[in-house]
Amino acid sequence: MNKLVFANLIHRPMRSIISAAAIAIEVVMIISVAAIFLGQIDGQKIRTNGIGADMIVRPPNSSLIASVSGAPVPASFVEALRKLPHVAVASATIQSFTMGAGSPEILYGIDYSSYNALRPFTFIAGGPFQGPNDIIIDDVVARSDKGYRVGDKLQILSHPFRISGIVEAGKGGRKMVPIDTLGDLINSSGKASTFFLKSDNEGNEDLIKQEIKNTPGLQNYQVLTMVEWMSFMTPEHIPGFNIALDVVTLIATLVGFLVIFLSMYTAILERTREIGILKSMGASKLAIVSMVLRESVMMAVVGVALGIGLTYVIHGFLDKKFPTLFFEITQQWLIRASVIAFLGAILGAAYPALMAARKDPIDALSYE
Repeated sequence: MNKLVFANLIHRPMRSIISAAAIAIEVVMIISVAAIFLGQIDGQKIRTNGIGADMIVRPPNSSLIASVSGAPVPASFVEALRKLPHVAVASATIQSFTMGAGSPEILYGIDYSSYNALRPFTFIAGGPFQGPNDIIIDDVVARSDKGYRVGDKLQILSHPFRISGIVEAGKGGRKMVPIDTLGDLINSSGKASTFFLKSDNEGNEDLIKQEIKNTPGLQNYQVLTMVEWMSFMTPEHIPGFNIALDVVTLIATLVGFLVIFLSMYTAILERTREIGILKSMGASKLAIVSMVLRESVMMAVVGVALGIGLTYVIHGFLDKKFPTLFFEITQQWLIRASVIAFLGAILGAAYPALMAARKDPIDALSYE
């Protein structure tokens, strides 16, 4: 039976190739979308954790995605935070969503001295800001296809910046400018979106929370330890994340299902006489169903393997072309995409298989 299944696939190579390619596209769509979505979350977690803060203070009702919230509060509130007994360092920042070089990115506006005090920058080249129009970039941006160096110019928000330093990645933003400059560019002068705190002792974090709640004007602010913030950065807490992922997965599954269904349905019509011969020779309904399903499973195996391979090719291309894009391929989504592809292929072949099994051998033999 396996020889017959393989021969059927080889006999119609174009149909088999198209079916396997459709399954591969299904797998690529599912894994790639999940990799991009999860990569952005995990990349943000890694970079934010690298800032060196113990706690994050944000305005009331602000989004988990800081860059979406804008800069709605006075940056001067940082002075009140610095006066709290158990706060060692407090730094005001702006995170602004921008379209840099055609791709979305989060631009950080920082007060260099306090931001560096949270955890010192590790400079690969250059140094701190020398003026309001300077910018610090990380080594990932510097290694992009443009190959930035200290002294080069960058155009951001229609404003020219000079690269004053290149630092090791993982310090929050990939591109950082003076907070006052960014505030002026986004019409939020003197404002901030997030305050990062470093405590005098990790055991005092609860005391700091209580002190902030007792500070006039800050009673309703969101105060999270870094551990708490990291726990919220999951797909379940990102608005629309799971819905978008489910929609893409459903569309990809329907593509694979329909292609397999049409492929096997057409194959059954073309092989009506062959099926009649098999049934006249004693092949059972189960054997006919098994033959059709085995064909779809073999195409699914090839399609899944091809899809996973193409996903890694895409990963290599994106890593080279867009180094700031965190493309995270996880074993969980490799397995999930493979299972979905297999189930879609089997379901797509189910009706054609049953149709073939129900054919009357006499009618099938007389079929022209």
